[in-house]
This record gives sequence, structure tokens and C-alpha cells, in this order.
Amino acid sequence: MVKAVIFDKDGTLFDFTATWGPWTADLLRDLADDAAHADRLARAVGFDLSTCRFDPASPVIAGTPGDSARALEAALPGMTLDAIVRILIERSRDVVPAPAVPLAPLLSELTDRGLALAVVTNDAEGPALEQLDGHAHHFAFIAGCDSGHGAKPDPDPLLAAARALGHAAEDCIMVGDSLHDIRAAHAAGMRALGVLTGPATELPGAEAVLPDIGHLPRWLDATT
Repeated sequence: MVKAVIFDKDGTLFDFTATWGPWTADLLRDLADDAAHADRLARAVGFDLSTCRFDPASPVIAGTPGDSARALEAALPGMTLDAIVRILIERSRDVVPAPAVPLAPLLSELTDRGLALAVVTNDAEGPALEQLDGHAHHFAFIAGCDSGHGAKPDPDPLLAAARALGHAAEDCIMVGDSLHDIRAAHAAGMRALGVLTGPATELPGAEAVLPDIGHLPRWLDATT
């Protein structure tokens, strides 16, 4: 029986493209010297400036700010890696999250069922807390890549979430939109559920793949 649900943030609670597509286009153009440089930066992170969409293989999708910075570093020779990371984290505070579904009723329904909820994201913790503003009270544990538990696909942040929620790993399910989420869940001994509100179109290894988290209550009813 599922006793706790651990959510990824971007691509799961929030629609990835609607949230990060316009933000990324603005960021890359601001970092670039000219249009050709902006195109070069976009290619480095697997992003199409004309459509504001990410390639499913982009390192940005499931990575940490450090992963994104390393992808950009070669195309920003005048900046240090640490400086790029700082810019990414600071600018991420400006993003306008686009919920994948109306979150308040869904999260209330899940907590009313007695489920413990958490968020484990590869984003930094500070911006994540700001983006979850208004919904954070539903989650007993929120961790980012800089919260001291590591980052997915390592299992440690999921295991930290399970401990904080007071449940064994096998009683938790990880819900995410990337292979990092699925692999982290398997490594932690948790069940893994995929959603299609990120760029990925296939999530091998997931117990099931749902169109979005709004289908989670029905799936729980059918499987528990």
C-alpha cells in the first residue's frame, strides 16, 4: 500500500515547457552577445529558441543548476562555472510556475486520504520553496539539490524524504517526469510512477505512466 508520495517539481507538479520554455529563451538572449551567440547557447543546452521547447535529451531537464551551467560553460568563456550557477539560481526566482493541474484540490485530496507528501527536486531549494508558495504546507519535506542530501538519480534525497515522512522506502512512490526520477526510485527501493508533463515521451522502468498527476487518485484507487 502506498503511504507516501514523493513528487518531482518541474515537469511533474509544474508543466515543464510552459514553466521553463519562455524563461530559458529570455535567459539565453540576455546572456548572449548577439543572436548567433544565443543560438550557440541554445544548442549547448538542447533548446530551440524558435519554439521555446527542450530536446528530451537536454541536460537541463532533469539536471541540477550545476549540470546546466556545465553545459553552457564552453559557450560562455568569459564567465566562471560558479558565476553561471549563481546566475541560473538567481534568475530562476523570476520564473512563473505553470501548474500541471490545479494543485490545491489535488494535494488536499491526497492529504485527506492520509498520504504523506514530499517534494524532491534537482532545482535549488530556495527557488523551489518560492515556486511552491501557497502549496508548501501540503508537503512535510521539500528538498533541492543543495539541501544536503544529494541529487537524483542518487537515491539519498528520496531516502531522506522517506525518513522525514516516517515511512519505509517500500511504502513510498516517486512521481516524476524523467529517467532520473525513475532510477532514483529504483535505487531507493521505491515504486516509480511517470507523468508526461515534461519533455520525455517514454519513461521505461516506471510502474505506470500517467498523462499528468491529476490521474494519480484514480491510479491509487485501482492499485491499492
